[in-house]
Amino acid sequence: MAFPTLPQPAPDEVLLVSTCFRDGAPLWGGLLNEIRGRREGDVLVVDGDVRLRLVEGPAWNSLHGGNVPAVVPDGGPAQQVAVLADTSVAYGGDGPLLIDLAGAPGRGVRVPPARLGEVLAAVTSGALTFDQLVRDMDVFGMYQGEGGRPAFPAPTAPPHRAFPALPATDAALLVRTCFDDEDGWRALLADLNGVDEEGWVGANLDPDEIDVENHPLTARVVDDRAFEGLQPGQVPALVPPEEHTTLVALADTRTFAEAGSPLTVVDLYDTPGQPAVLPCDKVGSLACNLEIANMDFHEFVAQKDVEPWWEAS
Repeated sequence: MAFPTLPQPAPDEVLLVSTCFRDGAPLWGGLLNEIRGRREGDVLVVDGDVRLRLVEGPAWNSLHGGNVPAVVPDGGPAQQVAVLADTSVAYGGDGPLLIDLAGAPGRGVRVPPARLGEVLAAVTSGALTFDQLVRDMDVFGMYQGEGGRPAFPAPTAPPHRAFPALPATDAALLVRTCFDDEDGWRALLADLNGVDEEGWVGANLDPDEIDVENHPLTARVVDDRAFEGLQPGQVPALVPPEEHTTLVALADTRTFAEAGSPLTVVDLYDTPGQPAVLPCDKVGSLACNLEIANMDFHEFVAQKDVEPWWEAS
């Protein structure tokens, strides 16, 4: 799905984009009331001088955080951040999703609605960086939320170089980002039931032999040095919008150094760029549960000093 370019905001404005619609009408949920701003036409003024330019066109229905950097208009003032009111806002009453447009474009963090103006004022003035937002989010992806600290915080110092787009798929991707252990990589692929001729793991398994408690991962394998050193926060912007990719799992340095060959799985939708570190034999269960909307991504994000449910079971 191709999205049109977003409107050009004024120098003192931040885009607030509705990405959830019903019968062509934007679904804001209770967000606009919770922000407690003053309406001036298509602009909502909050915290005195923070101006949110409301974008309501149905052409941006289902626009995800990782898609935003590609549709930000060129030629105007540099934008540090955009804000999305997505399905989690419209139907779940969640906080709006801030999208980084400068440091690692496409990564996201949620903010309590009542604090949106305060946080945006700090970000646009330089008093608060997006890295600080990411470092201080809870397991739900909420900035200074009450859900507990992640056991594996998202890295906030990604390499400043360009990466190519990832392949388009409506399934999962397994991306190799560490090339120091060739034997370890081959062993990982074997543990994931091997790679078929088309470059997929787990694609030709007998359904009668599948362990439903440890569902195998079906994923397209990306083994390309162009992705060496890729960090979770950089992943969402590399996923093409044509397909609804389930998740991206990174085989990184941790994969080849720790027991269980853990993969760093990247959220693409709820909080783009948020990582969940899982033993490789648990990633298939995450993908399966996301595909059938049985569980949310945050349920697989380990909390600091708390034993994960998949280890306790």
